[in-house]
Amino acid sequence: MKVAVLDVGKTNVKAVIVDAGARRELAARTRPNRVLTDGPYPHFDVDGIFAFFVQSLKELNAEHGFDAVSITAHGASGALLGTDGLALPVLDYEFRYAPEIDAAYDAIRPPFSETFSPRLPGGLNLGAQLHYQKTAFPRAFADVQSIVTYPQYWAWRLTGIAATEVTSLGCHTDLWRPRQGTFSSLVERLEIGDRLSPVQKPSDRLGFVAQDIAAMIGLARPVPVYCGIHDSNASLLPHLGQHRAPFAVVSTGTWVVIFAVGGDLDHLDPKRDTLANVDALGRAVPSARFMGGREFELLTKGQGTATPDAVRRIVEERILLTPGVVPGCGPFPAARHRIVNASNDLNPDETYVAASLYAALMTKVCLDLTRAAGPVILEGPFARNALYAEALSKAVGRTVIPVSGSTGTSIGAALLALGSSDPRVPKEEHALAFSRLPAAFPEYGAEWHLLVQKDAA
Repeated sequence: MKVAVLDVGKTNVKAVIVDAGARRELAARTRPNRVLTDGPYPHFDVDGIFAFFVQSLKELNAEHGFDAVSITAHGASGALLGTDGLALPVLDYEFRYAPEIDAAYDAIRPPFSETFSPRLPGGLNLGAQLHYQKTAFPRAFADVQSIVTYPQYWAWRLTGIAATEVTSLGCHTDLWRPRQGTFSSLVERLEIGDRLSPVQKPSDRLGFVAQDIAAMIGLARPVPVYCGIHDSNASLLPHLGQHRAPFAVVSTGTWVVIFAVGGDLDHLDPKRDTLANVDALGRAVPSARFMGGREFELLTKGQGTATPDAVRRIVEERILLTPGVVPGCGPFPAARHRIVNASNDLNPDETYVAASLYAALMTKVCLDLTRAAGPVILEGPFARNALYAEALSKAVGRTVIPVSGSTGTSIGAALLALGSSDPRVPKEEHALAFSRLPAAFPEYGAEWHLLVQKDAA
């Protein structure tokens, strides 16, 4: 079965054809996810993205054909639908609100014990976005007929059917009770219960590609559209039936998200960006996160490689990068980034090595915060970074298994068309025989940990 996956990441947008039986990507089209600054606030270029999707699906259908459409998208976003399209633009979650609006939201948001959702900056809590839009634009908000979560916005664009779903509602929105599987008290306080679209499972078939869009794509027969899923949960989905708890999935992209399957929900710390996500089967999963992909990009600017000389210098001279390269999130949200023990500027290879080790040690902290145990499944771009994988394995003292393929999100989303209980997964590599890091790396990691704990005190 061939599934067309619409994959809306925070950094890039993709249209992918997946051979769902072989768990393999056949072809893809990619474009940057641009943020527009016209209008009332920074917002996503949804019309540009949709035009890209239609054109890409037209090309991919001519080349490969497809039998279904599934969708995956980043969290912390939703769409407000009026009688004729969007009532307000889809807000960029990195936009920061005025202090008085944040304070008013803090006064009404539920406690962490109810939502397992930490207070995050800007609009990283979807509830904060809705509060801001309702407060700042009351007339436009009064025209809202339906509120949909972000993957389901794209499903609505294809089918005209509005929905929400559990993984996106359970993604630090403040709107969901993960243990009970119901809306939180914030929904009543915001008075939006009658406007939130019906809750569906990610694997529910919403409908079919609308006739006018099907004609633009060149579809010869009706093609079903599946509800869709939060992107990090798409990476988790293929492994739920494959590994016995406890195990962890590290999903990497703009964000590094840790899912501790079989971990401890009761000891999560909301001040350190730990939370409960909700998996495709509706179950709460202890999680932690930091903006690791964005940080790696900012540090390396796409340059460098892990040469032996660079690895040796960074480890032996104890050249350390401290959080947070992107401040305000992750396990050390108040930390100020610095470079320690660098007697002169780092060249691109040395920067690449230092950034890889930093990301691995940050991931280790997140795994510890969720009390993750068992093997670590590594998804996404960092699965191709052998130094990161080695450092993570040595830091946690457990097996790290990289998953082949470009990302896990497209594969996971494609599985929705087969039923979310299908246990087969993309090909996993054997635990690698690492040999890049010198023997002094454990001392390097211990010194980093002591330093960041001191900085955070």
